[in-house]
Amino acid sequence: MYNSVMEEKIKEDDIGTGEESKAERFVGDYLGKATHLFLSVLALLLLIGSVIAAYDTVARDFPALLSPSTDEYTVLQKIVENILLIAIAAEFALLLLFHRMSAAVEVVVFVIARKTVNPNITALDLLLCAAAIAGLIILRYYYLPGKTT
Repeated sequence: MYNSVMEEKIKEDDIGTGEESKAERFVGDYLGKATHLFLSVLALLLLIGSVIAAYDTVARDFPALLSPSTDEYTVLQKIVENILLIAIAAEFALLLLFHRMSAAVEVVVFVIARKTVNPNITALDLLLCAAAIAGLIILRYYYLPGKTT
């Protein structure tokens, strides 16, 4: 008998139990929806920017690759950097929309991959980048829940 009285007292004294107030309900409903809408608009803007950047890369940089007066290696490096930057923007937009941990890992993988394209990178930096990418891929495929393909 004494136990049940104590359990009721503990339940009444718990913080966060009971019904929500109108203010809490308002914040939960409307502010949450406004935040989601704002993040959706940001994601849409990122995707629009990605599409424009992809078009610019295809229209401007690919023809420069075929031009005889340019250094092909420099142009190819610029193309790869731009493609990785576009991929970073697209994955970040997915992260803003869906809040998936796997999308966050993919953004970091693309950022590290873009760093490795730099011709001025040291051997140690390249080794650390490769180890970080391998670790993130292992993390993504073995430790994050959900479909990974």
